[in-house]
Amino acid sequence: MLVYQDLLTGDELLSDSFRYKEIENGMLWEVEGKWVVKGAVDVDIGANPSAEGGEDEGVDDSAVKVVDIVDTFRLQEQPPYDKKTFIAFMKKFIKNLSGKLEGEQLDLFKKHIEGATKYLLPKLKDFQFFVGESMHDDGCVVLAYYKDGATDPTFLYFASALKEIKC
Repeated sequence: MLVYQDLLTGDELLSDSFRYKEIENGMLWEVEGKWVVKGAVDVDIGANPSAEGGEDEGVDDSAVKVVDIVDTFRLQEQPPYDKKTFIAFMKKFIKNLSGKLEGEQLDLFKKHIEGATKYLLPKLKDFQFFVGESMHDDGCVVLAYYKDGATDPTFLYFASALKEIKC
């Protein structure tokens, strides 16, 4: 199994159990999330307590709906960014990440990150913003949105900010 960590913070953000599609010259990974039910399971054992003189105590319904990626990697939602805040974040992110990349990876990042940023800017109002479990300010941001008519969210990751770890 492969786990993808945030290169800047070490937070686990994704694994190979979630398929991705590269977009924007490989700068972004697009990953489909799913709403899932987590928690209590209703098990029918065939008994009828009220017919046997007992009380039907019911079930403690602690089941909740969660998005699989958010729950699995304990992503933390952040307040939304406006255009000015997002551009300031991206400038800092590019500077921090450029210090961690080398060679061809750095060249490709510098060549294509501006295009990826321009791709994201008009969609800012549609995004939910997440960071890793540590909630570190300088880490990679994960963007989530709903495609037209979709009931499950799509996540966008900055590919250059992910470090592949074999488990």
